[in-house]
Amino acid sequence: MKRIGILTSGGDASGMNAAVRSIARSAISAGLEAYGINYGFAGLVAGNIRRLESKDMDGIIDRGGTILYSARFPEFAEEKTQLKGIEQLKKFGIDALVVIGGDGSYHGAERLTQHGFNSIGVPGTIDNDIPGTDFTVGFDTAVNVALDALDRINDTATSHQRTFVVEVMGRGAGDIALWAGIGADADAIVIPEREYDVKEIAEHLKRNYENGKEHGLIVLAEGVMSAADFKEQLDQYGDFDSRAITLGHVQRGGRPTAKDRVLASMFGDYAVRLLLEGKGGLAIGIRDNKLVATDIIDTLENHKHITDVSLLDLNDRLRF
Repeated sequence: MKRIGILTSGGDASGMNAAVRSIARSAISAGLEAYGINYGFAGLVAGNIRRLESKDMDGIIDRGGTILYSARFPEFAEEKTQLKGIEQLKKFGIDALVVIGGDGSYHGAERLTQHGFNSIGVPGTIDNDIPGTDFTVGFDTAVNVALDALDRINDTATSHQRTFVVEVMGRGAGDIALWAGIGADADAIVIPEREYDVKEIAEHLKRNYENGKEHGLIVLAEGVMSAADFKEQLDQYGDFDSRAITLGHVQRGGRPTAKDRVLASMFGDYAVRLLLEGKGGLAIGIRDNKLVATDIIDTLENHKHITDVSLLDLNDRLRF
């Protein structure tokens, strides 16, 4: 093996650049060449590929987004398109590929693996919804961005005796809502993984008001419904002077936290070491603070991400 390709795909996540840096420099230090593929699988098929030097990795570990850019490319689900991508990899003499991204990106790596091309998946998504790992690159940063916003919203809620319904990202997973909600002392956290009762939440807010807490905070995962729709339901059970806020894509950007930088660095280096051992078709993760590598096809087909809903019980015990 002489050359390793790197691409980022799907939604951007802070820490992707740290992963690119780690893969490229680990490959170069092992005597290999590293090639960056711009615009994800779309760039792969188009042959938008360039060699990466160690100096290109200077000053990117603290940058959000991805220097390799990203793009949605549903056409890669077609076999003829996958084969075009492999043709480009062969044209550039790339022997193996590391794909940084979420569920859709993993499926692209899975297809290449099925065609016999060594590919490894590195979990990079703010949603933390990838099976085979406790945490994904970008999740910790997104939680901290959301938490900062919730702290600021809490200030306004307190000043004006209002209840805020704040919708956070996460796609179909409630991890961001759980972690940010607990950190922000939310009165209720609503996630897709557990049933909820709007009337019960309203009654809880009323009891708080009776006991002297004249403001409220509800953290809502986007996979449940929109903040506006939830506010409409809540208002049917009382006059809370409520407001609906959607944090949106601000959660994806910004300087990655130390945890995301280190996690990305660990994942990237591990991917290169596995490829040097001749191993491919794997999904990298971390479980119980230990790096793991599982079969990417088995991981996608037979496992699913499990949100720790016990955190919801914790929040219920600690709320006012």
